[in-house]
Amino acid sequence: MDNVGIEKLHPEFGARITGLTLGGEMTADEVAFVHEAIDTYSFLCFPEQDLPDEELLAFTRLLGEPEVEHVALGKTGEETYFGTIGNIGDDGEKRGNAHVSTKHQTGNNLWHSDSSFRLVPTYVTITQPHEVPGEGGATEFVSARAAYEKLPDEMKTRIETLEVIHDYVFSRTQTVKIDLNHGASLPPIRHPLVLTNPRNGKKNYYTGSHARSVSGWSGIESRKLLDELNAFATVPDNIYSHPWAVGETVIWDNRCVLHRGTGYDADRWRRLLRQTRVVGERRGVTL
Repeated sequence: MDNVGIEKLHPEFGARITGLTLGGEMTADEVAFVHEAIDTYSFLCFPEQDLPDEELLAFTRLLGEPEVEHVALGKTGEETYFGTIGNIGDDGEKRGNAHVSTKHQTGNNLWHSDSSFRLVPTYVTITQPHEVPGEGGATEFVSARAAYEKLPDEMKTRIETLEVIHDYVFSRTQTVKIDLNHGASLPPIRHPLVLTNPRNGKKNYYTGSHARSVSGWSGIESRKLLDELNAFATVPDNIYSHPWAVGETVIWDNRCVLHRGTGYDADRWRRLLRQTRVVGERRGVTL
């Protein structure tokens, strides 16, 4: 591990890590280093990696249990561990702006935490870009841990014991029509508003576009608080914008990071990012 280099990407979070080759053959010490870096930096970029799907999944298994992709599971019952971000179909053909799958992915342009609407939310998302647009297509990230630390003490006290209902249908119907089978497979889930990292004790608040309402509060009261917290976390100075590059591997901690896509011209450009996720340790409550 002596050859590993770490470069900060944003004053509050994020690191570019060199000198480490990712994959299914990593040593226990190397895997432990990645876990520690996730806890410390929340967002990691490993340049010059080569992880085709089989190697990406092997690496994912080293970090924990792979998460079954929810869209295919909800629509058809198919169990796969891969998600495709972009406009390239399984046949390799480009899908334009008007294609239903391209429109569906516009929901990713809302600030969110991956799978916060699931009974057991995601620990980390792992993304491997294979094709990236020549213009646009960056993804923006913010640290809800850093945002929590900057909250006034009275707000920290106010939100400490609150619980929030996360609802995929509430979130995605803001942008697209949801498949009925898919929507029915994802009932609303209740999670604590304030989370604590189990290894370093650092706190963050857990919101984003899937966070529908505060348990026991009216809709108006809920939206006022959740919108305020989302806005506080996502002011421009807090944002790290990541320009994707082919051949890198990126990992982010969904327990304490919000992200959103920024859009690109799918009629003009090809975009193909392959993605896996690792199941988290914390279990919510089904309503």
